[in-house]
Amino acid sequence: MNRRDRLPASSMTALATAGLLLCQSTGAVAQEAAASGELATIEVVAPTPLPGLDVPRDDLPSNVHTATGADLERLHAPDLTNYLLRAVGGVTVNETQGNPFQPDINYRGFTASPLLGTPQGLSVFMDGVRLNQPFGDVVSWDLIPRSVISTIALMPGSNPLFGLNTLGGALAIQTKDGLHDPGTSVQVVGGSWGRAAAEFETGGSDKDSGWNWFVAGNRFHENGWRVASPTDVRQLFTKVGRVTRDGSISLTAAFANNDLTGNGTQALGALQRDWASVRTIPDNTRNKSTFLNLAMTQALNDTWTLSGNAYYRNIRTNTFNGDVNDDALSESVYQPSPAERAALAAAGFTGVPTSGANASNTPFPKWRCIANALLNTEPNEKCNGLINRTETKQQNQGLAGQFSAQAKTGSVEHLAVLGAAYDASRVRFGQSTQFGYINPDRSVTPVFGPGAFADGTQDSENAFDARVALSSRSSTYSVYATDTMALDAKTHLTLSGRYNSTSVNNTDGLAPGGGPGSLDGRYTFSRLNPAIGLTFAPNEAVTLYAGANQGSRAPTAIELGCADPASPCKLPNSFAGDPPLKQVVTTTFEAGLRGVVQPNTTWNFGVFRSDNRDDLLFVADDSSGFGYFKNFGKTRRQGIELGLNAQPARGLTLGGNFMLLDATYRSVETVGGSGNSSNDQALAGFPGTTGNIQIRPGDRIPMLPRQVLKLSADLEPNAQWRIGLDMVASSGANVRGNENGLHTPDGVYYTGPGRTSGYAVFNLGIDYKPRPGLKFFVQVANLFDRKYSTGGQLGTDAFTAGGAYIARGLPRNANGDYPVSRASLVSPAAPRAAWLGVRYTFGA
Repeated sequence: MNRRDRLPASSMTALATAGLLLCQSTGAVAQEAAASGELATIEVVAPTPLPGLDVPRDDLPSNVHTATGADLERLHAPDLTNYLLRAVGGVTVNETQGNPFQPDINYRGFTASPLLGTPQGLSVFMDGVRLNQPFGDVVSWDLIPRSVISTIALMPGSNPLFGLNTLGGALAIQTKDGLHDPGTSVQVVGGSWGRAAAEFETGGSDKDSGWNWFVAGNRFHENGWRVASPTDVRQLFTKVGRVTRDGSISLTAAFANNDLTGNGTQALGALQRDWASVRTIPDNTRNKSTFLNLAMTQALNDTWTLSGNAYYRNIRTNTFNGDVNDDALSESVYQPSPAERAALAAAGFTGVPTSGANASNTPFPKWRCIANALLNTEPNEKCNGLINRTETKQQNQGLAGQFSAQAKTGSVEHLAVLGAAYDASRVRFGQSTQFGYINPDRSVTPVFGPGAFADGTQDSENAFDARVALSSRSSTYSVYATDTMALDAKTHLTLSGRYNSTSVNNTDGLAPGGGPGSLDGRYTFSRLNPAIGLTFAPNEAVTLYAGANQGSRAPTAIELGCADPASPCKLPNSFAGDPPLKQVVTTTFEAGLRGVVQPNTTWNFGVFRSDNRDDLLFVADDSSGFGYFKNFGKTRRQGIELGLNAQPARGLTLGGNFMLLDATYRSVETVGGSGNSSNDQALAGFPGTTGNIQIRPGDRIPMLPRQVLKLSADLEPNAQWRIGLDMVASSGANVRGNENGLHTPDGVYYTGPGRTSGYAVFNLGIDYKPRPGLKFFVQVANLFDRKYSTGGQLGTDAFTAGGAYIARGLPRNANGDYPVSRASLVSPAAPRAAWLGVRYTFGA
């Protein structure tokens, strides 16, 4: 094993110690269980997004992860993603945005992300409604209230029953209701970074009428630990239902209005000087969401059950981002010319310098940028900042229904489901880019004038970017079926399949009618994905499982609108249509063992391999972020998973899991690599300019660590106290732009290692319950204040070591170009923080 891929030594020691303790405890617990004669608890899981049929977890041919809302509350996780990172094996996080509600969640190397352009490979459902948004399949984690979660199930593999985008797994969330979650709880939390959060939930039912109700709300505010990075989350959730003798019906309405600031990556050198520093500000996202879902279940007879839902979602997302204008990096702009001074004076500006300024002492004064915008003369070269704005309006609705049956044919018992679904969406997307100048505090001030907006109205030499006005309609028809057959008491065979047919209709609001430069297009994708799995339980303590399945993902409007290598786009800021893309197809094989040593020890061991064909990747054209989507031959994620959970003594719970992941490219590809020291131009003697790198089969996919270890210990010495300690340890990984793994910094043109380092982070929680219903708690994150990063990219370093903006920082090379310094831009993780909270529950 390569040394740089190893976990920290302290983590390996902790793993060995925990393993020894857990193995010693297993035998003792088994003997105790045998003596007491305790019976095993059978855990059931819904095999499809819609409820209606539950299958024993041990009969499923994969290692399903499950949790309850009580598990999330026990860790005091502020949201679902925090719990997944700390408690679920195989899950890693890239904190690309630097906001607690905007992480990339990776499972077995597949991602669910709120960021456009990230290859999506996980599907997420809430109460049977697919939460992956029509535009880019992104998942906005801030729209999922933690306090309303009743159960979660993370289904591994390319399970076709969960439909499109289920390449590496599916996360199914079920929410609370008044029948199963009666009572009222109120919680307030405050502490580090100005965090102040309050939430409530209340539910109940009337037995005589069958009605039940549940209402929850959440208000979260935080100033953030980095410069100018506040977050505001507002969530409201309501559910009203009625239970009849043979069924139930419920109506859910959820609303969110969130304002998230995540200031993204920063040069590693700047972070070493100031961990809270930012590259440019702001980087703001506003999400407004309405969610409606009508769900029902009805028993038709002793064998058949009908369940279904109809839903509507309306999401509006606005972004406002201040960025560096990479086109200006090779320019050295000094005092305004007489014509520029006249334009500034005519526009009412005063204080414009008339002498004494030159290229060496006054790089990029704001006056030259403003004047060029007023005169419409090369603002793309004279303005070092950009303001990028986007607005996305999405409406999607659909309905689904399924028949479930518990039947028997001869000696074979069946748990079967037959279902169909229809989903439709309408998307409107718009963007604009405005020139500006960077201030000493790294904020970007926009300028105004005929040349201020890069809207495609300028001539081709000066045009920086093109506006986008894209409308898209899409629809998907699906039919699916699954049957879990008990061949005998020990052996269960599962056969599944789903057929999807997706159509996407894109319309360009600026250049309608098709042809070069137009985003107009009609696309259709269809596929039947199968699955087969087998479980064998030779005794009650051990289950063997194996399975093979396929999933697919159809390109969405954003990918189809940004697929032309001749017209690269800067996501999410501009598109160019054609050539058409193929849908991604993933085939997964997995096998393993799991077991229970009654009453309190569980363990699992498994192996998996997922091969992607025609993977959809955003291929960077250069370090500015321009690029295009393309089908990338083959990629592979394979690995090993181990897990163990035990209670060796009363009141003490120990847990641990480990994943070894090998995520690699399996095809040859040439991609942009301007920030990589091994690019073709640097090797030809022209470092610091644009260039390409070649990906080879076996090169590792960036941002995915090879080893991840999670350990936890939970002690409840009595009914009043609980102390919990958990650890997440990870090996390092290459950052984006270093796909070939060959980047080597020279300290002049290229700085930073091009990969993140391994780390181990501990979190501590202490609960005190002075009386039933009342709980005080303290949560300490990053207990030992470890400085680490979870991802990043190779990009342009636009600032000097002292923090000033660079203008023509390096001399011309032999090719006549001005090279610029490239750096490792990484996502810094949050430092140590502590929060104090109180929770009061009554009427449960």
